Amino acid sequence: QLQLVESGGGLVQPGESLRLTCKVSGFTLDYYSIGWFHQAPGQEREGVSCIDSSGSTKYADSVKGRFSISRDNAKNTVYLQMKSIKPEDTSVYYCAVDGTGGFCRREDLGSWGQGTPVTVSS
Repeated sequence: QLQLVESGGGLVQPGESLRLTCKVSGFTLDYYSIGWFHQAPGQEREGVSCIDSSGSTKYADSVKGRFSISRDNAKNTVYLQMKSIKPEDTSVYYCAVDGTGGFCRREDLGSWGQGTPVTVSS
């Protein structure tokens, strides 16, 4: 079974840091890509970051220079390090797997976690 579980969300103040974790099971992480997405109430789910099977990364313009995605294949885990957090980062964050090992094209995302909420407030 291919499963993903997000964790690490919570309440933080603007300017603080937070690390989200995506733990995967049911497959060997080495061969796949993982994407992070977020969705605020009433809004469409949007891409935040992706790390492909080779370790290459991409980011949404809104988080470039603030967020960093990384992977630890031995631990079957992908992280999203969030720094200089802003109130507009408030959302539920989801991870998803791209079984092709590519760059997280929406049509290649076959499995999703249940999400972890992040609330940014002063």
